[in-house]
Amino acid sequence: MRVGGGDVPRPGDLVVIDLQGRVAGGGEAFVDTFGDGKRPLALVMGSRPYTRGMCEGIEYALRSMRNGGKRRVVVPASLGFGEDGADFGDDGAQVPPGATLEYVVQVDKVSIAPA
Repeated sequence: MRVGGGDVPRPGDLVVIDLQGRVAGGGEAFVDTFGDGKRPLALVMGSRPYTRGMCEGIEYALRSMRNGGKRRVVVPASLGFGEDGADFGDDGAQVPPGATLEYVVQVDKVSIAPA
């Protein structure tokens, strides 16, 4: 969707992203930080557990993205929430077991870890 510029994030770097995720084929978004009044997600590359709505497939995609980049990412169940699925509780959003996921991810900021 958009490439962006600067360095790609490395393990230990702080990355601030906007993220929208849903089960492939439609349905309600189980995470959506785009839009006014919503807060982006911050994560340290390579750290676990993931922030709400994040999965291994998104971290894999982030490794090749640059600041300002925006990408549509399809995540297979093996890199998503697997055979367990996910229940995000408070707002009722659920990901069924074995679901393929569709995300839009945008890198808002990459802060390089100190050497």
